[in-house]
Amino acid sequence: MTDTKPILILGGTGKTGRRLAERLTARGIPVRIGSRSGTPRFDWEAPASWAPALEGVSAVYISYYPDIAVPGAAEVVDAFARLAVEHGIRRLVLLSGRGEHEAQRAEEMLKASGADWTILRCAWFSQNFSEGFLVEPLLAGEVALPVGPVGEPFVDVDDIADAAEAVLTEPGHVGQLYELTGPRLLSFADAVGEIAKAAGRDIRFVRITHDEFTAAVATHELPPEIVWLLDELFTKVLDGRNESLTDGVQRVLGRAPKDFSAYATETAASRIWSN
Repeated sequence: MTDTKPILILGGTGKTGRRLAERLTARGIPVRIGSRSGTPRFDWEAPASWAPALEGVSAVYISYYPDIAVPGAAEVVDAFARLAVEHGIRRLVLLSGRGEHEAQRAEEMLKASGADWTILRCAWFSQNFSEGFLVEPLLAGEVALPVGPVGEPFVDVDDIADAAEAVLTEPGHVGQLYELTGPRLLSFADAVGEIAKAAGRDIRFVRITHDEFTAAVATHELPPEIVWLLDELFTKVLDGRNESLTDGVQRVLGRAPKDFSAYATETAASRIWSN
């Protein structure tokens, strides 16, 4: 890629954005981190901050905060995509979510914006167990969630970052929707079991009721949109609608996706799950 203009990475300090920035920087491709701590500052809730962040960039990786599943996200992504196209920035890559109504609405709006779009529609991140709210219960030895034996094809964030790097730097990905999953279905109980084995610890998975989960979440003083998001993800999206594997990683990268057991083994070595 010979373009010397930076690629704007929205959510550039998050799970996927941070890894994408590392990959592009390692290749000598300039990046601009789009975050509230970035320069210039980017804030989804402050549309006046969008144009300065777009100034002089070649492409944008769009990761919506707090999550593309939250109500109103689609309209915000729509407004941003149209502004980018108005500024002459047509190459837009969207991080989307599987089985999420608002995410699919955002995808349709991106397609209608006039952009040269690519969509990365992702399963539940493996790294939610090590870079999110599940770390604490794993350390405590008990993960209690309102989830039954439904299978989820957990996808590794490194695979997502590799895919984002590929679609942003190689030809042939415009107008493509890649659904990214891991290579196998696991229930949350299965996933916790694999983490326990990798960490060499006794960690239990307990299925609780929706009401018990709501009460537990309420004790953490989380922002209302995060409370809504957790409820949506655990009680609606995890209903079996995503209980299928896809070939998205293979299509983009020409290799199999990383298995959850490899993630668990590598991550356990960092001792994130060890007291």
